[in-house]
Amino acid sequence: MASPLDTRQAAITEEQDYLNATLERRAEILQYLNAELSTSVDDAVSHARHQGMNRQRTELTHAENGLIFGRLDSLEGTPLRIGRVGVSDAADGADPMVIDWRAPAARPFYMATPVEPLGHAHRRHIRTTGDTVVGVDDEPLDGNSASGLVGEGALFSALSQRRTGEMSSAAATLQREQDEIVRATAHGPLVVQGGPGTGKTVVALHRAAYLLFANPQLATRGVLTLGPSRRFLDYISQVLPALGETAIVAATPDTLLPGVTVTVEEPRLTEAIKGRALWQSALSRYAVAQTPESAPVALDWEGERYEISSSMVERLITTAISGRSYHAARRWFHEQMHDRLAHAIAERLEDAFARIDEGLEDVVHARVNFQEVDGGNEGSEADGILTDEELDKLREDIAENPRVAAVLAVFWPILDPNEELGRLMGDEAMLQKFVPELNDAERQAVITTKGGWTSSDIPLLDAISHLLGDTTVHPNSETFLSERAASRRDWIYGHVIVDEAQELSEMQWHMVARRTPQLSITAVGDIDQAETPHQHTTWAQVVDAVFGERWTQAKLTIGYRTPAEAMALTGPILQNAGSVNEPPNAVRFSGIEPWERSANESQLVTEISRAFKELTERWAGGTVGVIAAAPRVPALQLALDGIPVITATQSKGLEWDATIVIDPAGIAAEPRGWNRLYVALTRSTQELCRIHVL
Repeated sequence: MASPLDTRQAAITEEQDYLNATLERRAEILQYLNAELSTSVDDAVSHARHQGMNRQRTELTHAENGLIFGRLDSLEGTPLRIGRVGVSDAADGADPMVIDWRAPAARPFYMATPVEPLGHAHRRHIRTTGDTVVGVDDEPLDGNSASGLVGEGALFSALSQRRTGEMSSAAATLQREQDEIVRATAHGPLVVQGGPGTGKTVVALHRAAYLLFANPQLATRGVLTLGPSRRFLDYISQVLPALGETAIVAATPDTLLPGVTVTVEEPRLTEAIKGRALWQSALSRYAVAQTPESAPVALDWEGERYEISSSMVERLITTAISGRSYHAARRWFHEQMHDRLAHAIAERLEDAFARIDEGLEDVVHARVNFQEVDGGNEGSEADGILTDEELDKLREDIAENPRVAAVLAVFWPILDPNEELGRLMGDEAMLQKFVPELNDAERQAVITTKGGWTSSDIPLLDAISHLLGDTTVHPNSETFLSERAASRRDWIYGHVIVDEAQELSEMQWHMVARRTPQLSITAVGDIDQAETPHQHTTWAQVVDAVFGERWTQAKLTIGYRTPAEAMALTGPILQNAGSVNEPPNAVRFSGIEPWERSANESQLVTEISRAFKELTERWAGGTVGVIAAAPRVPALQLALDGIPVITATQSKGLEWDATIVIDPAGIAAEPRGWNRLYVALTRSTQELCRIHVL
């Protein structure tokens, strides 16, 4: 009888042989794709085919690591390999060598349990390093195990790995409640509530990858990933590429508007006021008020004056602003004025010919420079009536005429959104007129007296930019390039991921919705970790003002990252934060109880250095995070040379093997401090140290 070690080694050898064959097939496919993509494209069908092949090449290239990570055996014994991307069979592709994890056929890998095996007898998780199989975790689906976890051995193995400073793909270890959210039908915004370590970010990123796989047309518009900080975006930057998705733009709410930089901080009260949804209607009123009032418009052409009546101008303005932004209406109005002037010239020309004798025809020709008007087109009759071609040429000449353009620009000018918002926010009388919802104290709080933009100005600037509209028209058929999308305020994305969604103000949510009018949004967060001044305690308070009832909520209840020992500290903290939610159910124990030390001010730096040294030695190859009360961070960063120190807010979404929390009482004393302390205490995957200041 073979020993368990021999059996395991035989399984590893079996999977290594299969992986080798799959890698060879992958190389063949890539060689074929490279050859095909080197050919020229001369029609729309070829272009579409090239786009599909280029996407397949990108997926296969990025899937080199973890090409296969799972196997599912049916009751009949037929094996099915699961991987990051699909790999077709060399013969006809009918029986793929590897099933894409996002395909419907792969779903039982995530959903099957011993209690509900879904027609399968056995599940295997395959661990690889590069192109080498280093381990397998076998799980019988025969009903003998009561665990609710999928691939418990593989999951705990992944959770126990040292942290590297970057998030990894979790396609191999997604759990059932996570997979249900990943594959949920995309009908409007999906808001996912989950406590620390429940895999919120993993779920959001894998859901985006799944939706792009299930709806390929979304890929042409790309995915916007909105995170709380640049540090966080760097942390998650490799997840979607590892899943085969590269059509990604990453931004924070502060960097979402191209060409605008936040340079000024403001009080929390001001930030809260400027984050309210009322600004959307206020800015709309302001934009509409910039529309010019009707008046006669006099235009000169070839030495003669033509006047467009006030009543005609009024009708054109009314039609122009119906359903159009300020600048789109301006473009339409200018085009109509060019047309009116062209017809006025043609009518005057016709009248002139009607009043003169035929013998004076040559004189009239000279007077109106008819040859210039008709552009030399043959076939014109000298009867004063312009042909359609001549009228079109006349419109073109009028549109290019600088004198006409100058008159129309004065009547309906181009507006700069930055200048317009600055004008509104710097004038108390204008604020009272267009934002009557504010009281006197609130108006005084938001009046801008110094240069530069604040964080809460960005969604206001985005809103007025949208209401005014762009001064140029972009074609709708542009293929996705991340650089192009990132540089365009009006780019419409196929899907938007919002992480730490509880922190967004109502105006920031409006900014998100403009990037995806179809509201294809996955928002993840923990309402109990909210630190913003908006004082939201429920998700309805966060999103109702923008989405109304068009959103659904899902919950993640199992904590995978933070060990039970650390989670045991969070009950009283959540109570002090006013939470109505239960903390996540931690699935594992690290075996290390949280420990604490105390130090006075003079000993603090020494005590932190000592604790950091102990933890880095104990967790060699991993990471140690240091979180401190915000007022202490600048001084500690200087004193602790080489040791990064961040605030609780900056630590959101991040994780380390071990975490040192400095001055917990100081963190709790900050605005929304209990929420911040909850964040700080739940960042570690193994060990937690608290250093109190005496």
